[in-house]
Amino acid sequence: MMPGGPRNQRQMELMMRRLGMKTEEVPGVEEVVVRTRTHEHVFRAPEVTILTVQGVRTYQVVGAPEIRPRGPAPPAGSVGPSARAAPSAPAAPATPPEEDIRLVMEQANVSREEAIEALCQSGGAPAEAILKILSRGG
Repeated sequence: MMPGGPRNQRQMELMMRRLGMKTEEVPGVEEVVVRTRTHEHVFRAPEVTILTVQGVRTYQVVGAPEIRPRGPAPPAGSVGPSARAAPSAPAAPATPPEEDIRLVMEQANVSREEAIEALCQSGGAPAEAILKILSRGG
């Protein structure tokens, strides 16, 4: 292992296996919808990966969401004002999910701040954040 050096896919897979991590792509995903009390985050044709660490499955969804107010679905073919999505404000920089932060902190033995920074640099992918930290030797 070369700290800070280039990584190939095989080395990454071996390291992940040693850490008890397994990833699996979910093929053919057409749409993912995350509903909050007030909004829907709709990802069309996203990349979905399942990360399994010590039996806990985490789903990673990669794509640009359409954020719209949550409400009753308009009738099919409707073109009235209620059928149009309201313009959404630009998303504020979000911190990674708490579970991902804890996972990186535990697996890479780093502080909360280092875990958040690594997650942000890796686009929110916990496995990549852990590997990035471990490859730099800290």
